[in-house]
Amino acid sequence: MNVFISIFGEGKDLSLFQMSARAIVIYFVAMILIRVSGRRTFGKKSSFDITISIILGAVLSRAIVGASPFISTVIASFALVLLHRLIAMAIWHSKIMGQLVKGEGRMLYENGKFNENNLRKCLLTRDDIMTDLRIKTNSKSLDDVKTIYMENTGELSFVTK
Repeated sequence: MNVFISIFGEGKDLSLFQMSARAIVIYFVAMILIRVSGRRTFGKKSSFDITISIILGAVLSRAIVGASPFISTVIASFALVLLHRLIAMAIWHSKIMGQLVKGEGRMLYENGKFNENNLRKCLLTRDDIMTDLRIKTNSKSLDDVKTIYMENTGELSFVTK
């Protein structure tokens, strides 16, 4: 036990070596947590997935700097990841659960007309739409666009005619 304490320290008064040792261990713990939580956690970028990323970063950093007990922090992180995975499985089995947790896409434009109500709900302007149109389709015109959606990830998707 003394070897463990001399390498990783305890409390907030950690040496450079002890904090570095903790950081290295937390790096590998984070890699395991990412594998357990699933690829979608860092691939989808939905609010559901971003939330676990932010919380894990905050919680794991406490273990590195000694603000919280090391083992308790790692176990709490595993609990969060397992919760995230359970919710993801529930979403897969239930469309209603998916809508509650992730939200739904909104149609912003269809057949030549903007849906002003949905633009307002998404806090988007027509200029925002045109910026994304130019970036994603290399076009300055909506002539070839049938519909535009704000997806639940916050991305705009363009369906062409």
